[in-house]
Amino acid sequence: MLTPRLGAMSPDSVAPGSVRSAAELNEQIRSLWLRSGGSLSDQERAEYALLVVEWAAAIRGEVVEAA
Repeated sequence: MLTPRLGAMSPDSVAPGSVRSAAELNEQIRSLWLRSGGSLSDQERAEYALLVVEWAAAIRGEVVEAA
């Protein structure tokens, strides 16, 4: 499996139509930490970083919708 380039990722780079709900992403982040026992491997860190970027975009989208 290829490791994604994290340096190029930002919440603005996530396509608006592909964003999952912040609650769903938060649950996936919590699950990842529980499965890892609190110590993430390199692959898990990459997954975590992508989830956090997507979560931030979802939060921003929800705030804009609420406004």
